[in-house]
Amino acid sequence: MNSSADVQGLDECAVRLVDPERVTSVNARMPAEDDIVDTADVFSLLGDPRRLKLLVALLDGELCVCDLAAVTGLSESATSHALRLLRAHRVVAVRRDGRNAFYRLDDAHVRMLVDLAVAHTEHTDAIHPER
Repeated sequence: MNSSADVQGLDECAVRLVDPERVTSVNARMPAEDDIVDTADVFSLLGDPRRLKLLVALLDGELCVCDLAAVTGLSESATSHALRLLRAHRVVAVRRDGRNAFYRLDDAHVRMLVDLAVAHTEHTDAIHPER
């Protein structure tokens, strides 16, 4: 069994030597700071289990607020609030038909992100030290 000191050592460099070419290469393809912040915001939105459940429900296609509330077990008010946040970050899009609002995933990138996240958790055994 590893001691905490052994595990801690895995996250440290044995020899402190910076590879300037690699650092330059990585920095050259690093997105702008605003893009990093926006991307982190999207992951933050996906980090809420209730919002993620809404997005997984939308993988099957467009649904109205009432249907989404029924699928997720949220109130219609909580569902609408979550959808407003997701829409503000262009994660979902809305189509209005009279007084009804139908939501869908905004684009193929969002679908791929949700699909990949679910697939990842289905084939790995996550270690949750906080649980």
